[in-house]
Amino acid sequence: MTAKTKTKTVNYTDAQTAAMVEAYKAAPTKATVEALAEEMGKTVRSVVAKLSREKVYVAAERTTKTGEKIVKKDETADAIGAVLKLTEAETESLTKANKTALVKIFAALAASKPIDGNE
Repeated sequence: MTAKTKTKTVNYTDAQTAAMVEAYKAAPTKATVEALAEEMGKTVRSVVAKLSREKVYVAAERTTKTGEKIVKKDETADAIGAVLKLTEAETESLTKANKTALVKIFAALAASKPIDGNE
């Protein structure tokens, strides 16, 4: 019996990889990734994966519909906990609240005057 040798199918040649990395570094945008995928006959996900393996891909920052940075509910609860000097357990219980309510509470706290413990 002879042993069969497996040959690995190469998706991208070294030249393709170098050209892709160079093009992406020059203009790291979604449009560049889409253009590279079209040019190479690959999917956008494939190009993103290859650029990620080459450690050059930078994911776009996710934003809300209004263009604001996404803030996780836990981060808002932690901010409220810090302002009110809550324990970790008290802060953890805040995470069960609705995100919209937490954002409104934090905004109200940010606009209010500090509470003096002597009142």
